[in-house]
Amino acid sequence: MMNRIRQIAALGQAIWFDNISRDLLRSGELARLVEEGITGVTSNPTIFQKAIAGSSIYDDDIRRLARDGKSTLEIYEALALADVGEAADCLRPVYNETHGRDGFVSIEVNPKLAHDTPGTITEARRLFGTLNRPNIMIKVPATEAGLPAIATLIGEGVNVNATLIFAVSMYDQVIEAYLEGLRRFRQSGRPLGLVSSVASFFVSRVDTLTDKVLQHRIEHGEGHLEPLYGLAAAANAKIAYARYKAVFEGPDFDELRSRGARVQRPLWASTSTKNPNYPDTKYVDPLIGVNTVNTVPPRTLAAIRDHAVTAQTLEEGLDRAEAVMKELAGIKVDMDWITAALLEEGVQAFTDSFDKLLADIETKRAALKQSA
Repeated sequence: MMNRIRQIAALGQAIWFDNISRDLLRSGELARLVEEGITGVTSNPTIFQKAIAGSSIYDDDIRRLARDGKSTLEIYEALALADVGEAADCLRPVYNETHGRDGFVSIEVNPKLAHDTPGTITEARRLFGTLNRPNIMIKVPATEAGLPAIATLIGEGVNVNATLIFAVSMYDQVIEAYLEGLRRFRQSGRPLGLVSSVASFFVSRVDTLTDKVLQHRIEHGEGHLEPLYGLAAAANAKIAYARYKAVFEGPDFDELRSRGARVQRPLWASTSTKNPNYPDTKYVDPLIGVNTVNTVPPRTLAAIRDHAVTAQTLEEGLDRAEAVMKELAGIKVDMDWITAALLEEGVQAFTDSFDKLLADIETKRAALKQSA
């Protein structure tokens, strides 16, 4: 009997692992996960910060790179690129077997470039070229500055993971950036199927902030709003998927599809459950659908293995999802404000993690130099 990961894959959803570390690679654990059915890996500054600061496995490389006169930023990049490259090599058979549909590893541009279009494009080109593997995706934040970068990079054949999407309105713009990129790429004469993209729609954080707003309202005597707790995130994602279908299964994509273009799959990110009162598969079970990805951290992966739903659920309850959003709007819960705040918070959180990562590497470098 197939395990749950493969059962979900058979329903059209890829499960990716939202984690990377040298120990994961060297222990053979990533290879075992691939055998189990994991078909991609995502990373971000927070993941690298935990991996590098929390382990001595990088110390020899840090010592060697410091001895070679590398800066702290250059040391970080060398460590991160080595891990991402090794993970991509591990997943390359998946990429080959799926004819380039899956098997990707994502690495993020410097989060300090989130509002810098030229800087994002330059760094994305450099990272993609340095790694020099077809199954690399460059993560570009879905900010106003990120949108033209996404179009430019897709137009040049760089695989893009458009990340930190919270609002359906921004998702619409990400889709258009991808389509514009495909149109530009078509002009190069290269096969459109050579470039891939996912749109990373963040889920659980929408509930976290919406629930806080509702709780504040309740504490100020605005009535019984508790039934709306924990409903916004899945509703938001279901509405986003309806937008995906309208574009990529509709006539607007017909010409590009006929030329071999790939759909830009929605990717559900931030799918760990933050509220201990909610089920640990709350952001997995209702979001299983065709041509989607769910990227999950270790604890959520364990929960999937044990008791996740294995059925197509994503298109169930769309009317209810739209009703939830109307009900929130009716009580003046401003989802535009919530999603804008979450984007700003997400960019800042990755920037803070990046700064802490560099500080941790500098501390390690100094300590290793003294002990040499």
